[in-house]
Amino acid sequence: MSDFEKVKGYLADLGLTVIEEDPSNQLVIVDDESQGLKNLVIDCESPILILEQFVLTLSNKADASVLRRLLQMNRGVVHGAFILDDSGEQVLFRDTLQLENLDLNEIEGSINSLSLALAENAEELIGFAKV
Repeated sequence: MSDFEKVKGYLADLGLTVIEEDPSNQLVIVDDESQGLKNLVIDCESPILILEQFVLTLSNKADASVLRRLLQMNRGVVHGAFILDDSGEQVLFRDTLQLENLDLNEIEGSINSLSLALAENAEELIGFAKV
């Protein structure tokens, strides 16, 4: 069984809805709004699995204090982190896991970490977003 098929099996076991799939690039996009997951991109880039979800676009008034606060939020994130895209305007959640020894508990832990980070910081994150 390929890493991609194994990951898809884990996602099915977790009850996540695959909304898009690109087998040639070994990529799936999943949703589970009850966990705050919307268009979570899961990419098998051997030797790692990349999980990435858009969180928000920073307002034009975002300054060093907002970026500092995002870094402070990362301290409470068990797996993964809030990051900025290359433009520096979009906040994403990103985590990477080793495919070689990936198991259901690891991918579930990463997804739960994202869900918890969003829930715990929702009010502040919304405040950082563009109006």
